[in-house]
Amino acid sequence: MNARHDSAGGQVAHLLASELVQPVPVEITAFVTGMIGAAQPMGVLFYGSALRQPDMDGVLDFYVIVRHLSDWPAGGWARTANRLLPPNVEYHELPVNGRILRAKVAILTLEQFRHMTGRTTLDTTIWARFCQPVRLVWVSGPDAADAILGCLIRAVGMAARWAMALGPREGRADEFWNALFSNTYGAELRVESSRKRPRALVEGKEARYAALLTAAWRADGLPFDQHGDMLVPRTNAAWRERMHAGWWLRQKAGRPLNIARLTKAAFTFTGGARYIAWKIKRHSGIELPLSPFAERHPLICLPRLLWSLRQAGFFRRKQQPD
Repeated sequence: MNARHDSAGGQVAHLLASELVQPVPVEITAFVTGMIGAAQPMGVLFYGSALRQPDMDGVLDFYVIVRHLSDWPAGGWARTANRLLPPNVEYHELPVNGRILRAKVAILTLEQFRHMTGRTTLDTTIWARFCQPVRLVWVSGPDAADAILGCLIRAVGMAARWAMALGPREGRADEFWNALFSNTYGAELRVESSRKRPRALVEGKEARYAALLTAAWRADGLPFDQHGDMLVPRTNAAWRERMHAGWWLRQKAGRPLNIARLTKAAFTFTGGARYIAWKIKRHSGIELPLSPFAERHPLICLPRLLWSLRQAGFFRRKQQPD
């Protein structure tokens, strides 16, 4: 039994490791190198919609994994906030090959990453994201790569376990994943539809998710039968009741956690004013000039920024019918 579990765990590790090292556009690597500068992170993970559907004109998504928060440039208040309620999020713009690339960058310590992909966490945000495809676009060395891979294996294990608990009594692998992502979206404050978005995450990657699901179930010792594409969990009613009770707690905790993060972001989102200005220009064509003071203190300058938008006709445009 242990040998079979070890083999399945090795399969999960192999699938994720081979995915991590797949190439990304050279612009991504150049952006990350420039963004890191003299900092000393363990690694940088690229994930999200820009990985699934490359769009250099949109916003890239990265997680920077550090051993200590002091390894990444930030003020004392920002580090304290990140220690209490991770992760902090920053907005970066950098010129790469004659064009401006933009990214949202989240900062996590390795210890936080491990905790937020473990079974005791009530927070679904990290493991639900990192059971999805990801690339390790920068790493400080093999030990750091192994440590980050270990967290990704934990994320997949958590996701697969909850997929069995929240999924159908029997079904295809994609049905278990769709059930999982519908529930994680429902537990968070997400603007995307909790029906359409989960299907889009799995669509086109069914083989990848199917291979990870069964390997993770075997590694976790979760019993199931397989008949062709159909998977039939053999967990008992008591196990499902315990898991559903656990999910109730996570669902109740999810939205308050996200509200708290949004509140924190109002004070710690480095570059947030530039990010908002870029979003406004992209969606409306209106240029919102920002003084250096407004960039550093967007909350203080918010009334003036809103007045500038009103004068530019932003709100009148929004009221016009499509």
